[in-house]
Amino acid sequence: MPTRTTRRTRRRLTVTLASTLAACTLSAGPADSDPRPTPANASATTTAALPPDDFYVPPASLPEGRPGDVIRSRKVDPGTPTPRALADTWQVMYRSTDALGRPHAVTATVLVPKGGSPASRPIVGWGPGTQGPAFRCTPSRMIAKGALYEQWVINAMLEAGYAVAVPDYEGYRPGPKTTYMVGKSLGPALLDAVRAAQRLPAAGLSADAPVAFRGYSQGGGAALWAGEFQPDHAPELNLKGIVAGGVPGNLMEVALPLNGRPGSGFLLYALIGLDHAYPELRFGSVLNDAGRAMVADLEAGGCALEMINKYGNKPLSAYVTRSPLVDAPWVARYTENTLGATPKIKVPVFQYHATQDALVEPNQADALHKAYCAQGVPLTWKTYETAGRPPISDHLWPIQAANAEAMTYLADRFANRPATPDC
Repeated sequence: MPTRTTRRTRRRLTVTLASTLAACTLSAGPADSDPRPTPANASATTTAALPPDDFYVPPASLPEGRPGDVIRSRKVDPGTPTPRALADTWQVMYRSTDALGRPHAVTATVLVPKGGSPASRPIVGWGPGTQGPAFRCTPSRMIAKGALYEQWVINAMLEAGYAVAVPDYEGYRPGPKTTYMVGKSLGPALLDAVRAAQRLPAAGLSADAPVAFRGYSQGGGAALWAGEFQPDHAPELNLKGIVAGGVPGNLMEVALPLNGRPGSGFLLYALIGLDHAYPELRFGSVLNDAGRAMVADLEAGGCALEMINKYGNKPLSAYVTRSPLVDAPWVARYTENTLGATPKIKVPVFQYHATQDALVEPNQADALHKAYCAQGVPLTWKTYETAGRPPISDHLWPIQAANAEAMTYLADRFANRPATPDC
């Protein structure tokens, strides 16, 4: 039976995250109280608050094409009034590559500010932060129903005149198989979301548009992975800069402090994500009955709050017969998904982190920034003091604290002003 202290801790964490998510959502405007359903056979021009599930089902055989080619698209109305007023919005399914380099389909949201010439708009590839493993947590579905906790950040970029491409990452579909925290999948998904935005005829964006990547937490990792992949994977992109906060650059150094602590649900989700990306890991072979129930429960309905409320403060040992983390296949895979090992980032980077981050260990982020500096990446590093804030809140606070500087950094990169790295 949980102790009274544990119950109080969980309640406090739940309230903290719920309040933070609510504050972020309310910044974008009140959610619609009556989202409009859409028939399953709606055309690509139909407007809907929440597209039908079958939109997310990849075709049995991918059409021929290149990474970033659009497979299907539909126009949607976001679930809150601010993005509806600011932008025309589409959901797209596009070709990308998975962690093993195989072609597959990913979905995303493309938002283009209304008015003016779309062809003149810069494009920001925004990497969303952790949403959760269940299909209902899909970022594009969260946008469509007005529940994306980072919507206010997207709104700020739309207000600045930037088009925004928001990938769902790999595996968000009915019967989800998401590859959470797998950089070899996150990077291509974000890169190819920008390409898909450029190739979506209705959006009218330019293939030569200036591009930046931005994100926080999982999304900050995605932004840097996209930067590392870009020179080889998408050299045609006119990349100007990267803004990345709360970055989990070293999976093992992030994972170990989470075990049995308030963020342990995120550790469990990361193991699920690695297992989906790499079939040889066979996470199921070490799960006990509680572990199998945990995976089924999370994938059936678990979003960020559920990971904290139901699986916070739970040790990995409660779910496995033995830890797989020292097994050679696991070591190989989480090692190759470590940022900074062979960086090829050629553009300025603004990287930032909370000083007392309880979810994403600060020292590994500091080590990543130093590694990038040593390798010649023109990087600006900043920390935000979060001492005294409760867990979860200390991780989320810098999204807000750094937003003004992040927006200035993007504006300077798009204006071709010289960066001032502080390595």
